[in-house]
Amino acid sequence: MPNFTKIAIRNAFLKLLSEKPLNKISVRDIVEECGINRNSFYYHFQDVPTLLEEIVMDEADKLIADYTPSDPVEKCFIEAMNFADKNRSTVLHVYRCMDRELLEGYLWNVCEKLVTAYTGNIFAGKSVSEEDRLLTNKLCKCQLFGLAMDWVNSDMERISDERIHRFCELLAAYAEGMRPEAK
Repeated sequence: MPNFTKIAIRNAFLKLLSEKPLNKISVRDIVEECGINRNSFYYHFQDVPTLLEEIVMDEADKLIADYTPSDPVEKCFIEAMNFADKNRSTVLHVYRCMDRELLEGYLWNVCEKLVTAYTGNIFAGKSVSEEDRLLTNKLCKCQLFGLAMDWVNSDMERISDERIHRFCELLAAYAEGMRPEAK
Protein backbone atom coordinates (compact mmCIF):
# COMPACT_ATOMS: atom_id res chain seq x y z
CA MET A 1 0.00 0.00 0.00
CA PRO A 2 1.51 3.35 -0.98
CA ASN A 3 2.36 5.84 1.73
CA PHE A 4 0.42 8.93 0.70
CA THR A 5 2.42 11.28 2.93
CA LYS A 6 5.70 10.11 1.42
CA ILE A 7 4.28 10.50 -2.09
CA ALA A 8 3.04 13.99 -1.23
CA ILE A 9 6.50 14.95 0.05
CA ARG A 10 8.17 13.66 -3.10
CA ASN A 11 5.67 15.43 -5.38
CA ALA A 12 5.96 18.71 -3.47
CA PHE A 13 9.74 18.52 -3.62
CA LEU A 14 9.75 17.81 -7.36
CA LYS A 15 7.33 20.67 -8.00
CA LEU A 16 9.55 23.06 -6.04
CA LEU A 17 12.67 21.74 -7.73
CA SER A 18 11.21 22.43 -11.15
CA GLU A 19 10.67 26.04 -10.06
CA LYS A 20 13.85 26.90 -8.18
CA PRO A 21 17.39 25.71 -7.43
CA LEU A 22 17.97 22.92 -4.93
CA ASN A 23 19.87 25.17 -2.52
CA LYS A 24 16.78 27.43 -2.29
CA ILE A 25 14.49 24.59 -1.14
CA SER A 26 14.16 23.93 2.56
CA VAL A 27 12.27 21.32 4.53
CA ARG A 28 9.93 24.14 5.52
CA ASP A 29 9.18 24.86 1.84
CA ILE A 30 8.42 21.21 1.19
CA VAL A 31 6.11 20.73 4.17
CA GLU A 32 4.27 23.96 3.44
CA GLU A 33 3.81 22.91 -0.18
CA CYS A 34 2.24 19.59 0.76
CA GLY A 35 0.48 20.71 3.94
CA ILE A 36 2.16 18.49 6.52
CA ASN A 37 4.28 19.16 9.58
CA ARG A 38 8.06 18.91 9.80
CA ASN A 39 7.91 15.77 11.93
CA SER A 40 6.10 13.98 9.12
CA PHE A 41 8.91 14.90 6.73
CA TYR A 42 11.57 13.65 9.14
CA TYR A 43 9.65 10.46 9.75
CA HIS A 44 10.17 9.57 6.07
CA PHE A 45 13.45 11.29 5.19
CA GLN A 46 16.57 12.26 7.09
CA ASP A 47 17.04 15.44 5.04
CA VAL A 48 16.56 16.92 1.57
CA PRO A 49 19.59 15.11 0.04
CA THR A 50 18.20 11.78 1.29
CA LEU A 51 14.87 12.59 -0.37
CA LEU A 52 16.64 13.47 -3.62
CA GLU A 53 18.73 10.28 -3.52
CA GLU A 54 15.64 8.13 -3.07
CA ILE A 55 13.92 9.79 -6.01
CA VAL A 56 16.98 9.37 -8.27
CA MET A 57 17.44 5.69 -7.38
CA ASP A 58 13.72 4.94 -7.70
CA GLU A 59 13.70 6.45 -11.20
CA ALA A 60 16.74 4.36 -12.16
CA ASP A 61 14.99 1.23 -10.82
CA LYS A 62 11.87 2.05 -12.87
CA LEU A 63 13.94 2.53 -16.00
CA ILE A 64 15.66 -0.82 -15.53
CA ALA A 65 12.39 -2.57 -14.70
CA ASP A 66 10.88 -1.28 -17.96
CA TYR A 67 13.92 -2.47 -19.91
CA THR A 68 13.66 -6.11 -20.97
CA PRO A 69 16.64 -8.30 -21.91
CA SER A 70 15.46 -8.50 -25.52
CA ASP A 71 15.36 -4.69 -25.87
CA PRO A 72 18.39 -2.98 -27.38
CA VAL A 73 20.37 -1.03 -24.79
CA GLU A 74 19.74 2.17 -26.70
CA LYS A 75 16.04 1.94 -25.79
CA CYS A 76 17.02 2.22 -22.14
CA PHE A 77 19.50 4.99 -22.93
CA ILE A 78 16.94 6.95 -24.97
CA GLU A 79 14.32 6.55 -22.22
CA ALA A 80 16.81 7.92 -19.68
CA MET A 81 17.56 10.84 -22.01
CA ASN A 82 13.85 11.52 -22.53
CA PHE A 83 13.24 11.46 -18.77
CA ALA A 84 16.07 13.95 -18.22
CA ASP A 85 14.83 16.13 -21.10
CA LYS A 86 11.32 16.16 -19.66
CA ASN A 87 12.77 17.19 -16.29
CA ARG A 88 15.50 19.44 -17.68
CA SER A 89 15.00 22.36 -15.31
CA THR A 90 14.94 19.99 -12.34
CA VAL A 91 18.14 18.24 -13.43
CA LEU A 92 19.92 21.55 -14.04
CA HIS A 93 18.72 22.99 -10.73
CA VAL A 94 20.20 19.98 -8.95
CA TYR A 95 23.39 20.03 -11.00
CA ARG A 96 24.07 23.71 -10.48
CA CYS A 97 23.37 23.74 -6.75
CA MET A 98 24.34 20.41 -5.35
CA ASP A 99 27.57 19.40 -3.73
CA ARG A 100 29.51 18.01 -6.70
CA GLU A 101 30.64 14.91 -4.79
CA LEU A 102 27.09 14.01 -3.79
CA LEU A 103 25.76 14.56 -7.32
CA GLU A 104 28.51 12.43 -8.82
CA GLY A 105 27.75 9.71 -6.25
CA TYR A 106 24.10 9.63 -7.33
CA LEU A 107 25.02 9.53 -11.00
CA TRP A 108 27.69 6.87 -10.39
CA ASN A 109 25.12 4.63 -8.70
CA VAL A 110 22.60 5.11 -11.52
CA CYS A 111 25.26 4.30 -14.13
CA GLU A 112 26.22 1.18 -12.21
CA LYS A 113 22.62 -0.05 -12.12
CA LEU A 114 22.13 0.57 -15.84
CA VAL A 115 25.43 -0.99 -16.88
CA THR A 116 24.98 -4.06 -14.69
CA ALA A 117 21.58 -4.70 -16.28
CA TYR A 118 23.01 -4.16 -19.77
CA THR A 119 26.13 -6.30 -19.43
CA GLY A 120 24.13 -9.03 -17.73
CA ASN A 121 22.19 -9.33 -20.98
CA ILE A 122 25.30 -9.26 -23.17
CA PHE A 123 27.09 -11.94 -21.16
CA ALA A 124 24.09 -14.21 -20.64
CA GLY A 125 25.03 -17.75 -21.63
CA LYS A 126 28.65 -16.83 -22.45
CA SER A 127 31.77 -18.15 -20.84
CA VAL A 128 33.28 -14.97 -19.43
CA SER A 129 35.37 -14.90 -16.27
CA GLU A 130 34.03 -12.99 -13.27
CA GLU A 131 37.07 -10.72 -13.40
CA ASP A 132 36.36 -9.83 -17.05
CA ARG A 133 32.71 -9.18 -16.21
CA LEU A 134 33.68 -6.84 -13.39
CA LEU A 135 36.27 -5.02 -15.51
CA THR A 136 33.81 -4.63 -18.38
CA ASN A 137 31.17 -3.29 -16.00
CA LYS A 138 33.66 -0.79 -14.61
CA LEU A 139 34.79 0.36 -18.04
CA CYS A 140 31.22 0.75 -19.32
CA LYS A 141 30.15 2.51 -16.11
CA CYS A 142 33.02 4.99 -16.45
CA GLN A 143 32.14 5.64 -20.09
CA LEU A 144 28.47 6.19 -19.32
CA PHE A 145 29.29 8.38 -16.31
CA GLY A 146 31.67 10.50 -18.40
CA LEU A 147 29.11 10.88 -21.18
CA ALA A 148 26.40 11.85 -18.69
CA MET A 149 28.62 14.44 -16.97
CA ASP A 150 29.71 15.85 -20.32
CA TRP A 151 26.08 16.05 -21.41
CA VAL A 152 24.97 17.91 -18.28
CA ASN A 153 28.02 20.20 -18.51
CA SER A 154 26.85 21.16 -22.00
CA ASP A 155 23.49 22.26 -20.54
CA MET A 156 21.90 19.00 -21.69
CA GLU A 157 22.03 19.68 -25.40
CA ARG A 158 19.97 16.89 -26.95
CA ILE A 159 22.02 13.97 -28.25
CA SER A 160 20.59 12.53 -31.43
CA ASP A 161 19.17 9.03 -31.41
CA GLU A 162 21.72 8.19 -34.13
CA ARG A 163 24.63 9.13 -31.83
CA ILE A 164 23.11 7.12 -29.00
CA HIS A 165 22.73 4.19 -31.40
CA ARG A 166 26.38 4.49 -32.46
CA PHE A 167 27.59 4.69 -28.86
CA CYS A 168 25.63 1.54 -28.05
CA GLU A 169 27.04 -0.23 -31.13
CA LEU A 170 30.58 0.60 -30.03
CA LEU A 171 29.86 -0.52 -26.49
CA ALA A 172 28.38 -3.82 -27.68
CA ALA A 173 31.28 -4.36 -30.10
CA TYR A 174 33.70 -3.94 -27.24
CA ALA A 175 31.82 -6.35 -25.00
CA GLU A 176 31.25 -8.87 -27.80
CA GLY A 177 34.91 -8.73 -28.84
CA MET A 178 36.19 -9.72 -25.42
CA ARG A 179 38.21 -12.89 -25.31
CA PRO A 180 36.56 -15.13 -22.68
CA GLU A 181 39.55 -17.46 -22.28
CA ALA A 182 41.31 -17.44 -18.94
CA LYS A 183 44.54 -15.52 -18.41
